[in-house]
Amino acid sequence: MASLQNKTMVLSLLLSLFSLFSREISAEFQRFEQNIRGDGTLRFLVVGDWGRNGGFNQSEVAFQMGRIGEELDIDFVVSTGDNFYDDGLKGDDDPKFVNSFTNIYTAMSLQKPWFSVLGNHDYRGNALAQLSPVLRKVDGRWLCLRSFIVNAEDHVYDWRNVIPTKRYTSTVLKDLESALKTSSAKWKIVVGHHAIRSAGHHGDTHELVQSLLPILRANDVDFYMNGHDHCLEQISDIESPIQFLTSGAGSKAWRGDVKDLNGNGLKFFYDGQGFMSVRLTQNEAEIRFYDVLGRVIHRWDMSKMFRADI
Repeated sequence: MASLQNKTMVLSLLLSLFSLFSREISAEFQRFEQNIRGDGTLRFLVVGDWGRNGGFNQSEVAFQMGRIGEELDIDFVVSTGDNFYDDGLKGDDDPKFVNSFTNIYTAMSLQKPWFSVLGNHDYRGNALAQLSPVLRKVDGRWLCLRSFIVNAEDHVYDWRNVIPTKRYTSTVLKDLESALKTSSAKWKIVVGHHAIRSAGHHGDTHELVQSLLPILRANDVDFYMNGHDHCLEQISDIESPIQFLTSGAGSKAWRGDVKDLNGNGLKFFYDGQGFMSVRLTQNEAEIRFYDVLGRVIHRWDMSKMFRADI
């Protein structure tokens, strides 16, 4: 992320496959700025796979997010996708937006920007609806940008503006690599919906292991954050410092399906509902996972020294 010495930070979101928090960004990507507080920290929550009209403990998770958000005095919220179940939104006037978002995340601490990517369930509906500026007029917190490509199975997906998908994916990966290479960010965080590494129901996403992971390793990315698997987990990459952080437990969870994968790198796995918090300073990162009761169930801290700005 941007230098904390400058007391300013740029929050950059890729407009396609992934969401990137970075200082520099290529011309293809829209740029957003986030000011740093006086103590030089940035604090945010991460939640995914949530939009069920408050059901499956979504409301309970939202309540605890509000409480923790107040304690941490967060700057924004990141949503890792699958924002509205089961089939996204029908249009930008779909009442599901208010019923699953505005009327659920009501705490004052959560009245901050929500930077959201799209999940596979979002693409089953009108994907463009979630990108529409009309929703920002309904709820000014909402900012959703196109996030990633999924392989269609037994459902119909809204592929407008992303066909042909192979060419689109190739372009996005090139843009991501360029943005990371030119970035002088102190912390590099990439956010997507599908996991690269996961011990949960869906397991590793082999396409991302092959095409995305080498780019992240080569460009000193610190964290890859995702949803998709309805769990909370931390996996350490065995070939680099990258931490794979899953926060996809915003509502329906408890699949009871844990794969025997990533044994050497698996640091934490929880099959229930919850969310994650992130606190960044110039040299330190603090990651906390919370359950549906707001209890800290896993903590992980990272320190690293940076070369002084020239």
